[in-house]
Amino acid sequence: MILHNVMWESRSLPNFFKPLFGAFFVSYGLSRPFPPFFEGSHLSSQTPPTSYPVKRVCAIHDLSGFGRASLTLVIPILSALGIQVCPLPTAVLSSQTSGMQGFSFCDLTDEMPRFLEHWATLNLAFDCVYSGFLGNPVQIEMAETCMQKFLLPTGFAFVDPVLGDNGQLDPTQTPEMVAAQRQLVSHAQIIAPNLTEAAFLLNEPYREDLPLQALKEELVALSALGPEMVVITSAPSENPANCAVVAYERASGRFWKVENKRYPVFYPGTGDTFSSVVCGALLLGETLPKAIARASAFVELGISLTYGEKIDPRDGVLLERALPMLNRADYKLEFEEV
Repeated sequence: MILHNVMWESRSLPNFFKPLFGAFFVSYGLSRPFPPFFEGSHLSSQTPPTSYPVKRVCAIHDLSGFGRASLTLVIPILSALGIQVCPLPTAVLSSQTSGMQGFSFCDLTDEMPRFLEHWATLNLAFDCVYSGFLGNPVQIEMAETCMQKFLLPTGFAFVDPVLGDNGQLDPTQTPEMVAAQRQLVSHAQIIAPNLTEAAFLLNEPYREDLPLQALKEELVALSALGPEMVVITSAPSENPANCAVVAYERASGRFWKVENKRYPVFYPGTGDTFSSVVCGALLLGETLPKAIARASAFVELGISLTYGEKIDPRDGVLLERALPMLNRADYKLEFEEV
C-alpha cells in the first residue's frame, strides 16, 4: 500500500447514502414517442457550440423543497467550484423522502423531452452529464439521450445509479429499473454506486463484509460494463470505526481507497454531496484518487459540523457551514493505493 497525503490546491476542490424515494412509483412504458430531434445529434447538424468561459454540467436529479438532497446540494456545490449547473429535473417534491411522510410529489417525466428539445434549439452542449435519482425507465432513456446528444466531445458522463442501500432496493426501484440502470452505466465514463447498488448492477449477492480483494474484483467487473472509472461508496473497512470508498481507473489499472470516521447518525444527501464533489473535481482536472479524497473529506466535514447540533437529521448536513471550506488550499487529503 502507498499512503498519499496531499494538500488542496486553491483552484481545486475538495453522497454516500441516497435520498430514498419511498412512497411513489408510476410505471411507464419504453415506447413513448420523443420529439423529432432525438433522431440525430443536434451538435452535428448545427453550428458547433462556441467555447464557454466555465465548465457546464447537465444535472439530471430531483428537487426537494425541504431537506438538503439532490439538486439543493448539486447546484451550490458545483457552483462554488466555478461550474455552471443546468438542471434537468426529474421531479419536484415538498421534501426529501427519507424518514418523511405525506410529502407532495410532482413527476416531470413528460417535461424532460421538452427541456431537451428547447436546449437543442439553443445549441447547448455540456462538459458533463450527471445523473442521480431516476424514477422510471423513460427517465433513464432521457438521461441516455442527453449523454448521447448533448455531451461535448471532450466531456464525460457521470452516473450515480440510485437503486437502494443496506442490501435492499428502494421501494421505487424494480428489477426492470436495475436492468435499465445497467444499460445507462454502459454509456458513462464514471459511475459511483454504493455497495448495495454495485451488487445489483453485477447481479451478485449483497455482502457488507467484502474483503479488499473482493471489492477490487467488483470494481473491475463494473468497469467491464463500460465505465473507465468506478467508485464504490459505503464500502467496509478493516477498522469498524471507519467507512471506506474504493475506486478503480481502467486506463492505469490502479486501485485507490479512502477511509473516514463513521458517525452513528444518518443524514440524507451525503451521497449526492460526495458525487457532486467528485464530479466537480474531475471537471477541474483532478485525478481520480484526489477527487474521491476531496469528496470524502468534505462529506466528513459536513457531518462533523452537523453532528451534535439540535436539528432534525432529516434536514441533512449543514452545507452552508461546510461550503466555505470547499476550496481551501490548506486542507489535507489522504488516500491509499491498494
